[in-house]
Amino acid sequence: MMKNKYILFATALCGVLTLGVTSCDNDKFLDVDNYNIIPKSAMYESDANAKKGLNGVYDMMFPNDSYDGDWGFKPNLFTGSHPTIDTQATGDDKDWNSQNWNASSGELLNGWKHAYAAICRANDYLEGLENSTSLTESVKKNLDGQGRALRGFFFHWLATTFGRVPMLATGENYVNTPQKARAETYLEMWNFIIDDFKAAVDELDWQPMDGQYGRATKGMALAYLGDAYMWKAYRLTEGANGQTQDEAEAKKCYEEAEKCFANILQNGPYKLNDSFTTLWDPASAWGPEAIWVEQLDEGTNWGKWDNLTSKLMLKWYTACPENGGWGSLYISWEWWSSFEKGDKRREGSACTGAVPQIDPSNAAYDPQYADWYVPSVYGKNPYLQEVLGKDNPATKTKQFHFTNGQFAPAIWSTKFWRTASADYKSWGDGHWSPTPIYWKRLPNVMLDYAECRFRLYGGDDAEAWKQIDRLRERAFGIDENGKEQALTDKYLPYYNQFAEWTGRTHDDNGGNNDKLFVKTRTEYPIPFGSYPGITKAPDSKAFYTAFKAKQGLESPVWKVAVNTERRKEFNCEWSLRPDLQKSGFMEDHVKHDYPMRETPNDNMPNSPWTNRNYEYNGLKMDMPIPEDEILKNPLCDQNPAYLGDKK
Repeated sequence: MMKNKYILFATALCGVLTLGVTSCDNDKFLDVDNYNIIPKSAMYESDANAKKGLNGVYDMMFPNDSYDGDWGFKPNLFTGSHPTIDTQATGDDKDWNSQNWNASSGELLNGWKHAYAAICRANDYLEGLENSTSLTESVKKNLDGQGRALRGFFFHWLATTFGRVPMLATGENYVNTPQKARAETYLEMWNFIIDDFKAAVDELDWQPMDGQYGRATKGMALAYLGDAYMWKAYRLTEGANGQTQDEAEAKKCYEEAEKCFANILQNGPYKLNDSFTTLWDPASAWGPEAIWVEQLDEGTNWGKWDNLTSKLMLKWYTACPENGGWGSLYISWEWWSSFEKGDKRREGSACTGAVPQIDPSNAAYDPQYADWYVPSVYGKNPYLQEVLGKDNPATKTKQFHFTNGQFAPAIWSTKFWRTASADYKSWGDGHWSPTPIYWKRLPNVMLDYAECRFRLYGGDDAEAWKQIDRLRERAFGIDENGKEQALTDKYLPYYNQFAEWTGRTHDDNGGNNDKLFVKTRTEYPIPFGSYPGITKAPDSKAFYTAFKAKQGLESPVWKVAVNTERRKEFNCEWSLRPDLQKSGFMEDHVKHDYPMRETPNDNMPNSPWTNRNYEYNGLKMDMPIPEDEILKNPLCDQNPAYLGDKK
């Protein structure tokens, strides 16, 4: 979202304006007659105060101790990625890969409480703004748009996670409205969210207020408005789950969604980043395709348990165990094997340990895995150039699987594990760089737009296929061709800066000589430009026609294409599960990309294939209302699939 210095200031100011301050005579500090409290109304007495006051709502974009302690984005990660099975947890978290979440899951309660705390702040702010008479009309209008966009954002997460939820309107909070029933229908809920985003679209500009990136904009509001229309359409059709179906009304929703996305594509200030592999690079902060993003930047406050990035655990839960991490962002071999040769999104998203079966120079090489071998990144984190599985120098196979109560693949996300030093021997020496958490970027809009057009105009719609082909051009490095030196000049300096820091901080002769640290480089870790022999991306329609047949998928080719591209583009991002669900693709994906097996396939020793042993239940994709809320709010009922859940 916002730069840290801005957010920290916002938090402090919000506390002053809403909670009050005291003053006393220093000479008579034990004899205080009264306290002077700044009234809430002061927030709305000037444009400057009103702008700063809204930062109390923006502050809720950043998790804190009261939300979830050391696991900052855990609710978003678990609900946004793990149910797809593409992203896999292990140990105590493995239930999130098998629909075993329940009403007593702490992550769901934490997310619920945090979202409603944010909504209550937004409601209080919007009520005060509505009653204010001292503000410049244009400022008041823009602030209202931002407040409603933020409220819509948090309701959107609740609605896509839990199904029907209580809808607190302006002025309502858990103090004056401690108990409220869930929305009676999905439509009532989604119409509320749509109204918020429609207002935000009308009131906001393409550029953020005062040039402060991180504030809600017209583009953010349009992206979520279109998304909300698609969810409403889903609830009117294949995701009805008790809602009365209405195909005609669903079509109108897709028409409205298409307009939103077309507006962004035709009029918005966004364009694809030239390179997918650099999207999480420090030099990509506030990049051209970022529509709604949180920018995490600790500056020089690196490697401490009490700083933001350590609490978010982006270093620890994405790094491999032998480099000091806890793996909650493993990625499946099924996901890895779904890529065509030359698609750089795989190497730009994840890394593996060295596996003999995919190494042509190894006696154990199996030709069926020929497309898996990329010499420049084989067995390495391509961004750190650290060899994985080095405990066994001869075979480098130790991390082929990591067993911690459950099989997990030795494939780790590198989207958030770029230039972090994840070394269990020296936790206090950690290093972290600016890291974006993307909520909406241009490819989200492109694929949503394509889906709307396919649904409205049929599976052969040329404009829809054009969006997919365009995204794949970038994925295969075509956009990088001819720009190699310019991209190197932009993105390489940070890595050499990091290499210098690492060399200064660590002594290979002082107990860390079994570690390989970043070396000064002359080219970016994943070289720019398309792979040799690749001059264009393979035709998407032809590829996905064959892919559908190979996987035995039942969905039409267009739906397979849109959602497989989402899997490749948004792995380990929080939009993946909601996008697959609203498209009606989750069940087809789980049943055919992850077929049920009593035991893993034996095609490869220590087989990489995921062992799914549960029947997919679509009703469980509306996750359970937290048990704590049910106990405190008797008006709030439980989703049918979880009526038997007990602590």
